[in-house]
Amino acid sequence: MTDIAIADAVDAYLQRKAVGDPDGSGAGTYASNAESILRRWTEWLETEHDVGSIASLEVDHMRAYAVELHERTDRGEYTPSTAGTYYAVVRAFLSWCVRGGIRESNPAASTRAEAALPSGNPRPANDTWTARQRRELERHVRERALENASHSTSERRSRLREYAMVAVLAHSSVRGAELFCVPDDDRRTGATWQDIDFYTGTIRVLGKSQRLEDVPVPARARTPLRRYRVVLDPPSNDWPLFPTAHAPSIAGTVRSALSERGYDAKTIETMFDDATAMELAREHSIAPPAITTEGARSVLKRLCEAAGLDVDGDHLTPRGVRRDQASVHYRQEATASKPTLRASVLEQSMVVPADEPSIVDAESGSGDESAETE
Repeated sequence: MTDIAIADAVDAYLQRKAVGDPDGSGAGTYASNAESILRRWTEWLETEHDVGSIASLEVDHMRAYAVELHERTDRGEYTPSTAGTYYAVVRAFLSWCVRGGIRESNPAASTRAEAALPSGNPRPANDTWTARQRRELERHVRERALENASHSTSERRSRLREYAMVAVLAHSSVRGAELFCVPDDDRRTGATWQDIDFYTGTIRVLGKSQRLEDVPVPARARTPLRRYRVVLDPPSNDWPLFPTAHAPSIAGTVRSALSERGYDAKTIETMFDDATAMELAREHSIAPPAITTEGARSVLKRLCEAAGLDVDGDHLTPRGVRRDQASVHYRQEATASKPTLRASVLEQSMVVPADEPSIVDAESGSGDESAETE
């Protein structure tokens, strides 16, 4: 067994997949999607187990990785299918290592390791909300948003944001990972106003198939979105539907954008002395980050508490807001006729090679917005 760094082996694997696609089978795109999964796994091994070489990787490490995926699934960060896909990508990489002679065996293929993965059984907690409970949450946010009491523009914007968020989740089949930012996935940066087509009543998202899909947005969701847009007044169409309220994230994005536009550090600091990060974002038309899936869960938890709603002490998540709409709404693969500003997402539509696992999105991701505020 060759003692080489796991990171180096990953580089070689991804390069081979990226260039070994002469017949357009989709292997190159597979590599770009697998990269983030393998990079995070490599970093996790080094951080949690001080493992950095192929020779030192053992079955116990892969079982620990499966346990980590299981725990994240239990926390609602991944679905069981997503956890299984992430593990399958790592297993495929290690199989390649075996075929290439740098591993004698594949530790990820061990029954002992795979037994620790989450099963495909649905999680009962957040998916047991009844239609009545969902209606109660929507009624609560609607009344807060539309009441006649005098509020500041910022407060009104915040309340309409919450109303639109709940309405879109409740009345469309859009998933949280398609609507919000998934921090661990650079393909999923959150839906923008460019993605909404009010004329056709659809929103364009990167679906679980890794292809762009046009998803119907019923009138009961479009109306709150229109009201919200009027108050939000996004300066450009690449503005996210639901910008984060996490000030450090906004400030970091603004600083980076201003620096790329040629402003020096001193000038940028002076600009921040005179305005907030969001004010600068608007003034210079810099789209802030979208709220993360974790941030959206935090918002929904707060709204559920305010509305006095819970199920056995649990709160409603983006996944739980959605009712079973498989027989009600349809999705169709997006055509090139509708423009989009997110070319990087367009480039990610993919066909997975027959011998590689499909890479599907997480229904929800982790993030640093647990302190999301109005």
